[in-house]
Amino acid sequence: MTYLDYQATTPLASEALAAMLPWLESQHANPHSPHREGRRAKAAVEVARDQVAALLPPGGRIAFTSGATEALNWAIKGTTGSLVTLATEHAAVLDTVAAEAARGRQVTVLPLGPDGVVDLDVARAAILPGIGLVAAMLVNNEIGVIQPIAALVDLAHSAGALMLCDAVQGYGRVPIPDTVDLIAISAHKIHGPKGIGALWIRDGVDLAPLLHGGGQEAPGRSGTLSPALCAGFGVAAKLMAARSTEDAAHVDRLKSLALDRLGPDWIVNGSIEHRYNGNLNVRRDGLDVNRLMSDLRDIAFSAGSACASGSGRSSHVLRAIGLAEAQARASIRLGFGRYTTETELCGAIEAIIAAAEGQWP
Repeated sequence: MTYLDYQATTPLASEALAAMLPWLESQHANPHSPHREGRRAKAAVEVARDQVAALLPPGGRIAFTSGATEALNWAIKGTTGSLVTLATEHAAVLDTVAAEAARGRQVTVLPLGPDGVVDLDVARAAILPGIGLVAAMLVNNEIGVIQPIAALVDLAHSAGALMLCDAVQGYGRVPIPDTVDLIAISAHKIHGPKGIGALWIRDGVDLAPLLHGGGQEAPGRSGTLSPALCAGFGVAAKLMAARSTEDAAHVDRLKSLALDRLGPDWIVNGSIEHRYNGNLNVRRDGLDVNRLMSDLRDIAFSAGSACASGSGRSSHVLRAIGLAEAQARASIRLGFGRYTTETELCGAIEAIIAAAEGQWP
Protein backbone atom coordinates (compact mmCIF):
# COMPACT_ATOMS: atom_id res chain seq x y z
CA MET A 1 0.00 0.00 0.00
CA THR A 2 1.27 3.46 -0.95
CA TYR A 3 -0.19 5.96 1.49
CA LEU A 4 -1.00 9.38 -0.02
CA ASP A 5 -3.66 10.67 2.36
CA TYR A 6 -1.64 12.71 4.86
CA GLN A 7 -4.39 15.32 5.24
CA ALA A 8 -6.76 12.66 6.58
CA THR A 9 -4.19 11.36 9.05
CA THR A 10 -0.45 10.76 9.24
CA PRO A 11 1.50 7.59 10.09
CA LEU A 12 2.31 7.32 13.78
CA ALA A 13 5.97 8.13 14.44
CA SER A 14 7.83 5.23 16.05
CA GLU A 15 9.21 7.64 18.64
CA ALA A 16 5.67 8.70 19.61
CA LEU A 17 4.60 5.06 19.94
CA ALA A 18 7.62 4.34 22.17
CA ALA A 19 6.68 7.24 24.43
CA MET A 20 3.12 5.94 24.73
CA LEU A 21 3.79 2.27 25.42
CA PRO A 22 4.86 2.49 29.09
CA TRP A 23 1.64 4.33 29.92
CA LEU A 24 -0.37 1.61 28.21
CA GLU A 25 1.52 -1.39 29.54
CA SER A 26 2.43 -0.71 33.15
CA GLN A 27 1.90 2.90 34.24
CA HIS A 28 -1.82 3.26 34.58
CA ALA A 29 -2.33 5.98 37.20
CA ASN A 30 -4.84 8.79 36.81
CA PRO A 31 -2.86 12.03 36.29
CA HIS A 32 -5.38 13.88 38.44
CA SER A 33 -4.83 11.66 41.49
CA PRO A 34 -2.77 13.09 44.36
CA HIS A 35 -0.74 9.97 45.20
CA ARG A 36 2.81 9.35 43.98
CA GLU A 37 1.86 7.44 40.83
CA GLY A 38 -0.74 10.04 39.96
CA ARG A 39 1.87 12.76 40.33
CA ARG A 40 4.22 10.82 38.03
CA ALA A 41 1.48 10.62 35.43
CA LYS A 42 0.77 14.34 35.80
CA ALA A 43 4.47 15.10 35.33
CA ALA A 44 4.39 13.21 32.02
CA VAL A 45 1.37 15.22 30.93
CA GLU A 46 3.13 18.49 31.78
CA VAL A 47 6.25 17.48 29.84
CA ALA A 48 4.00 16.83 26.84
CA ARG A 49 2.24 20.15 27.36
CA ASP A 50 5.56 21.99 27.16
CA GLN A 51 6.55 20.06 24.02
CA VAL A 52 3.28 20.93 22.28
CA ALA A 53 3.49 24.56 23.43
CA ALA A 54 6.97 24.97 21.96
CA LEU A 55 5.41 25.20 18.47
CA LEU A 56 2.79 27.75 19.54
CA PRO A 57 3.02 31.48 20.34
CA PRO A 58 4.14 32.66 23.78
CA GLY A 59 1.65 34.14 26.22
CA GLY A 60 -1.00 31.44 26.22
CA ARG A 61 -2.03 28.18 27.85
CA ILE A 62 -2.91 24.80 26.42
CA ALA A 63 -5.88 22.64 27.26
CA PHE A 64 -5.66 19.09 25.95
CA THR A 65 -8.88 17.95 24.29
CA SER A 66 -10.19 14.80 22.59
CA GLY A 67 -9.22 16.31 19.24
CA ALA A 68 -9.48 19.41 17.11
CA THR A 69 -13.24 19.02 16.68
CA GLU A 70 -13.74 19.46 20.41
CA ALA A 71 -11.27 22.34 20.48
CA LEU A 72 -13.06 24.18 17.67
CA ASN A 73 -16.47 23.58 19.22
CA TRP A 74 -15.23 24.92 22.54
CA ALA A 75 -13.63 28.01 20.99
CA ILE A 76 -16.78 28.89 19.02
CA LYS A 77 -19.41 28.00 21.61
CA GLY A 78 -17.36 29.44 24.45
CA THR A 79 -17.37 32.94 22.97
CA THR A 80 -20.15 35.48 22.45
CA GLY A 81 -21.13 37.92 19.72
CA SER A 82 -21.51 37.54 15.98
CA LEU A 83 -19.36 35.11 14.01
CA VAL A 84 -17.43 35.49 10.77
CA THR A 85 -15.83 32.54 8.99
CA LEU A 86 -14.90 31.33 5.49
CA ALA A 87 -16.84 29.13 3.09
CA THR A 88 -13.94 26.66 2.81
CA GLU A 89 -13.61 25.90 6.52
CA HIS A 90 -13.69 22.39 7.93
CA ALA A 91 -17.08 20.95 8.88
CA ALA A 92 -16.08 21.19 12.53
CA VAL A 93 -16.25 24.98 12.11
CA LEU A 94 -19.05 25.32 9.56
CA ASP A 95 -21.41 22.92 11.32
CA THR A 96 -20.68 24.51 14.69
CA VAL A 97 -21.37 28.05 13.48
CA ALA A 98 -24.54 26.74 11.83
CA ALA A 99 -25.60 25.32 15.19
CA GLU A 100 -24.88 28.68 16.81
CA ALA A 101 -26.89 30.42 14.09
CA ALA A 102 -29.82 28.14 14.89
CA ARG A 103 -29.61 29.40 18.47
CA GLY A 104 -29.88 32.99 17.25
CA ARG A 105 -26.24 34.00 16.89
CA GLN A 106 -25.51 36.04 13.77
CA VAL A 107 -23.15 34.30 11.34
CA THR A 108 -21.41 35.59 8.22
CA VAL A 109 -19.71 33.09 5.91
CA LEU A 110 -17.33 34.83 3.51
CA PRO A 111 -17.11 33.67 -0.13
CA LEU A 112 -13.78 32.95 -1.78
CA GLY A 113 -12.42 33.28 -5.30
CA PRO A 114 -10.93 30.61 -7.56
CA ASP A 115 -7.59 30.63 -5.73
CA GLY A 116 -9.28 29.79 -2.41
CA VAL A 117 -7.71 32.77 -0.62
CA VAL A 118 -9.98 35.19 1.20
CA ASP A 119 -10.31 38.67 -0.30
CA LEU A 120 -9.27 41.00 2.50
CA ASP A 121 -11.53 43.79 1.20
CA VAL A 122 -14.50 41.43 1.47
CA ALA A 123 -13.35 40.42 4.95
CA ARG A 124 -12.90 44.05 6.00
CA ALA A 125 -16.47 44.86 4.98
CA ALA A 126 -17.81 42.00 7.12
CA ILE A 127 -15.60 42.24 10.21
CA LEU A 128 -17.17 45.21 11.95
CA PRO A 129 -17.55 46.31 15.58
CA GLY A 130 -19.90 43.93 17.37
CA ILE A 131 -18.32 40.82 15.85
CA GLY A 132 -17.29 38.46 18.62
CA LEU A 133 -15.15 35.90 16.81
CA VAL A 134 -13.47 35.44 13.44
CA ALA A 135 -12.57 31.81 12.60
CA ALA A 136 -10.27 30.82 9.76
CA MET A 137 -8.12 27.84 8.82
CA LEU A 138 -4.38 28.37 8.43
CA VAL A 139 -3.93 25.60 5.83
CA ASN A 140 -7.00 24.20 4.10
CA ASN A 141 -7.36 20.46 4.59
CA GLU A 142 -8.70 19.82 1.09
CA ILE A 143 -6.76 22.14 -1.20
CA GLY A 144 -3.76 23.12 0.93
CA VAL A 145 -4.31 26.87 0.50
CA ILE A 146 -2.75 29.10 3.16
CA GLN A 147 -4.93 31.97 4.39
CA PRO A 148 -3.54 35.42 5.39
CA ILE A 149 -4.21 34.80 9.07
CA ALA A 150 -2.10 37.74 10.32
CA ALA A 151 -4.12 40.18 8.20
CA LEU A 152 -7.38 38.63 9.41
CA VAL A 153 -6.19 38.98 13.00
CA ASP A 154 -5.59 42.70 12.43
CA LEU A 155 -9.11 43.13 11.05
CA ALA A 156 -10.60 41.14 13.93
CA HIS A 157 -8.77 43.08 16.61
CA SER A 158 -9.62 46.41 14.98
CA ALA A 159 -13.27 45.43 15.33
CA GLY A 160 -12.82 44.23 18.93
CA ALA A 161 -13.20 40.56 17.98
CA LEU A 162 -11.20 37.49 18.91
CA MET A 163 -9.39 35.44 16.24
CA LEU A 164 -9.61 31.63 16.15
CA CYS A 165 -7.10 29.83 13.95
CA ASP A 166 -7.75 26.24 12.93
CA ALA A 167 -4.08 25.22 12.64
CA VAL A 168 -4.67 21.47 12.36
CA GLN A 169 -3.00 21.15 8.95
CA GLY A 170 -0.41 23.87 9.49
CA TYR A 171 0.83 23.22 13.04
CA GLY A 172 4.57 22.53 12.90
CA ARG A 173 4.65 23.20 9.14
CA VAL A 174 3.49 26.77 8.54
CA PRO A 175 4.18 29.67 10.95
CA ILE A 176 1.22 30.62 13.15
CA PRO A 177 0.99 34.39 13.75
CA ASP A 178 1.74 35.33 17.34
CA THR A 179 -1.27 37.65 17.41
CA VAL A 180 -4.05 35.06 17.24
CA ASP A 181 -6.22 34.48 20.30
CA LEU A 182 -7.26 30.82 19.96
CA ILE A 183 -5.57 27.92 18.14
CA ALA A 184 -6.95 24.42 17.54
CA ILE A 185 -4.53 21.57 16.79
CA SER A 186 -4.60 17.78 16.51
CA ALA A 187 -1.97 15.12 17.26
CA HIS A 188 -2.76 12.68 14.49
CA LYS A 189 -1.97 15.23 11.77
CA ILE A 190 1.66 15.47 12.99
CA HIS A 191 2.48 11.74 13.34
CA GLY A 192 0.96 11.52 16.81
CA PRO A 193 -1.91 9.39 18.10
CA LYS A 194 -5.59 9.82 17.27
CA GLY A 195 -7.93 10.85 20.06
CA ILE A 196 -6.09 13.90 21.35
CA GLY A 197 -5.82 17.53 20.33
CA ALA A 198 -5.51 20.85 22.08
CA LEU A 199 -6.88 24.36 22.27
CA TRP A 200 -4.35 27.12 22.84
CA ILE A 201 -5.92 30.11 24.62
CA ARG A 202 -4.21 33.46 24.83
CA ASP A 203 -3.67 34.77 28.35
CA GLY A 204 -6.57 37.02 29.31
CA VAL A 205 -9.07 35.24 27.06
CA ASP A 206 -11.78 33.40 28.99
CA LEU A 207 -14.11 30.84 27.45
CA ALA A 208 -17.32 29.36 28.78
CA PRO A 209 -16.82 25.62 29.31
CA LEU A 210 -18.00 23.19 26.67
CA LEU A 211 -17.86 20.18 28.99
CA HIS A 212 -18.88 20.33 32.64
CA GLY A 213 -17.34 18.13 35.29
CA GLY A 214 -14.10 18.09 37.23
CA GLY A 215 -12.42 20.98 35.43
CA GLN A 216 -9.20 18.99 35.19
CA GLU A 217 -7.64 21.31 32.61
CA ALA A 218 -7.12 24.76 34.09
CA PRO A 219 -8.67 26.77 31.25
CA GLY A 220 -11.97 24.99 31.91
CA ARG A 221 -11.95 21.61 30.16
CA SER A 222 -13.31 18.65 32.09
CA GLY A 223 -12.34 15.02 31.64
CA THR A 224 -9.58 12.63 32.63
CA LEU A 225 -6.50 12.96 30.45
CA SER A 226 -4.65 9.98 28.98
CA PRO A 227 -0.93 10.17 29.82
CA ALA A 228 -0.26 7.83 26.89
CA LEU A 229 -1.98 10.09 24.36
CA CYS A 230 -0.40 13.20 25.86
CA ALA A 231 3.07 11.63 25.75
CA GLY A 232 2.62 10.59 22.12
CA PHE A 233 1.40 14.07 21.19
CA GLY A 234 4.33 15.69 22.96
CA VAL A 235 6.99 13.58 21.28
CA ALA A 236 5.33 14.05 17.88
CA ALA A 237 5.44 17.83 18.41
CA LYS A 238 9.08 17.64 19.50
CA LEU A 239 9.90 15.75 16.30
CA MET A 240 8.06 18.32 14.18
CA ALA A 241 10.29 21.02 15.68
CA ALA A 242 13.49 19.02 15.30
CA ARG A 243 12.76 17.90 11.72
CA SER A 244 11.13 21.09 10.44
CA THR A 245 13.75 22.00 7.83
CA GLU A 246 14.27 18.40 6.72
CA ASP A 247 10.54 17.68 6.43
CA ALA A 248 9.87 20.88 4.47
CA ALA A 249 12.66 20.19 1.98
CA HIS A 250 11.43 16.62 1.50
CA VAL A 251 7.86 17.75 0.87
CA ASP A 252 9.05 20.39 -1.61
CA ARG A 253 10.93 17.72 -3.59
CA LEU A 254 7.92 15.42 -3.60
CA LYS A 255 5.61 18.18 -4.82
CA SER A 256 7.95 19.03 -7.70
CA LEU A 257 8.21 15.37 -8.68
CA ALA A 258 4.44 14.94 -8.60
CA LEU A 259 3.71 18.01 -10.70
CA ASP A 260 6.40 17.11 -13.24
CA ARG A 261 4.92 13.64 -13.73
CA LEU A 262 1.27 14.72 -13.77
CA GLY A 263 1.91 17.22 -16.56
CA PRO A 264 -0.50 19.70 -18.18
CA ASP A 265 -3.53 17.38 -18.32
CA TRP A 266 -3.97 17.77 -14.56
CA ILE A 267 -5.04 21.12 -13.11
CA VAL A 268 -4.19 22.13 -9.53
CA ASN A 269 -7.23 23.32 -7.57
CA GLY A 270 -6.61 26.47 -5.56
CA SER A 271 -3.66 28.82 -5.36
CA ILE A 272 -0.30 27.57 -6.56
CA GLU A 273 1.54 30.37 -4.74
CA HIS A 274 -0.19 30.34 -1.36
CA ARG A 275 -0.25 26.68 -0.40
CA TYR A 276 1.33 23.97 1.70
CA ASN A 277 3.28 21.76 -0.69
CA GLY A 278 2.35 18.46 0.93
CA ASN A 279 -1.19 18.78 -0.40
CA LEU A 280 -1.94 18.49 -4.12
CA ASN A 281 -5.61 18.69 -5.04
CA VAL A 282 -5.79 18.13 -8.79
CA ARG A 283 -8.43 17.45 -11.39
CA ARG A 284 -8.63 16.05 -14.88
CA ASP A 285 -11.85 16.99 -16.59
CA GLY A 286 -14.02 13.99 -17.37
CA LEU A 287 -12.24 11.75 -14.88
CA ASP A 288 -14.36 9.11 -13.13
CA VAL A 289 -12.80 9.27 -9.67
CA ASN A 290 -14.80 6.37 -8.27
CA ARG A 291 -13.54 4.13 -11.05
CA LEU A 292 -10.01 5.44 -10.52
CA MET A 293 -10.10 4.58 -6.83
CA SER A 294 -11.52 1.14 -7.58
CA ASP A 295 -8.74 0.47 -10.09
CA LEU A 296 -6.02 1.62 -7.67
CA ARG A 297 -6.88 -0.09 -4.41
CA ASP A 298 -3.22 -0.36 -3.43
CA ILE A 299 -2.88 3.43 -3.36
CA ALA A 300 -4.52 5.39 -0.55
CA PHE A 301 -5.60 8.79 -1.82
CA SER A 302 -8.74 10.84 -1.43
CA ALA A 303 -11.61 11.99 -3.57
CA GLY A 304 -12.15 14.72 -1.00
CA SER A 305 -12.04 15.23 2.72
CA ALA A 306 -12.10 12.07 4.82
CA CYS A 307 -14.63 13.83 7.03
CA ALA A 308 -17.17 13.92 4.17
CA SER A 309 -16.45 10.47 2.76
CA GLY A 310 -19.57 8.44 2.17
CA SER A 311 -21.82 11.49 2.19
CA GLY A 312 -22.38 11.33 -1.57
CA ARG A 313 -21.73 15.07 -1.77
CA SER A 314 -18.96 16.69 -3.78
CA SER A 315 -16.47 18.80 -1.87
CA HIS A 316 -17.94 22.00 -0.44
CA VAL A 317 -14.45 23.50 -0.67
CA LEU A 318 -14.17 22.89 -4.40
CA ARG A 319 -17.67 24.24 -4.97
CA ALA A 320 -16.82 27.30 -2.87
CA ILE A 321 -13.88 28.17 -5.15
CA GLY A 322 -16.15 28.05 -8.19
CA LEU A 323 -15.72 24.56 -9.58
CA ALA A 324 -18.70 23.06 -11.34
CA GLU A 325 -20.13 19.85 -9.92
CA ALA A 326 -18.48 17.79 -12.68
CA GLN A 327 -15.11 19.42 -12.04
CA ALA A 328 -15.34 18.85 -8.30
CA ARG A 329 -16.18 15.20 -8.86
CA ALA A 330 -13.19 14.87 -11.22
CA SER A 331 -10.74 15.95 -8.50
CA ILE A 332 -8.43 13.93 -6.27
CA ARG A 333 -6.28 14.89 -3.30
CA LEU A 334 -2.74 13.57 -2.95
CA GLY A 335 -1.20 14.08 0.48
CA PHE A 336 2.39 13.15 1.30
CA GLY A 337 5.04 13.88 3.87
CA ARG A 338 7.84 12.65 6.09
CA TYR A 339 7.54 8.93 5.48
CA THR A 340 6.67 9.08 1.76
CA THR A 341 9.60 8.01 -0.42
CA GLU A 342 10.30 9.46 -3.85
CA THR A 343 10.06 5.97 -5.34
CA GLU A 344 6.66 5.39 -3.76
CA LEU A 345 5.28 8.70 -4.95
CA CYS A 346 6.59 8.39 -8.49
CA GLY A 347 5.24 4.87 -8.80
CA ALA A 348 1.83 5.94 -7.50
CA ILE A 349 1.66 8.92 -9.85
CA GLU A 350 2.51 6.73 -12.83
CA ALA A 351 -0.21 4.28 -11.82
CA ILE A 352 -2.76 7.09 -11.41
CA ILE A 353 -1.89 8.50 -14.84
CA ALA A 354 -2.10 5.08 -16.49
CA ALA A 355 -5.45 4.29 -14.85
CA ALA A 356 -6.82 7.70 -15.83
CA GLU A 357 -5.67 7.25 -19.43
CA GLY A 358 -7.42 3.89 -19.48
CA GLN A 359 -10.76 5.65 -19.04
CA TRP A 360 -10.53 7.10 -22.55
CA PRO A 361 -10.59 4.77 -25.56
